[in-house]
Amino acid sequence: MNYIDIIGLFAGTCVTISVIPQILKVWKTKKVKGISLKTFGILTFGIMVWIVYGILKNDLPIIITNSVSLCLNLVMVYFIIYYEKES
Repeated sequence: MNYIDIIGLFAGTCVTISVIPQILKVWKTKKVKGISLKTFGILTFGIMVWIVYGILKNDLPIIITNSVSLCLNLVMVYFIIYYEKES
């Protein structure tokens, strides 16, 4: 792994973990008021496209970080849908 890949992994990791505080807050409070399902839906779709792009370019940092990001964002989408019903 070269320094360019390391920079890519670092950048992707920063972006990927950025959703964790929001997930934890929703998990603890069970409240999703003010969180847009459309925004997270579009973001999740974009992440899927990034994964396809990473596969086509054979770019492991893009594939890895966006795969983790996809999982986290799918959790958030699930929480929004699930807890919106309870409101």
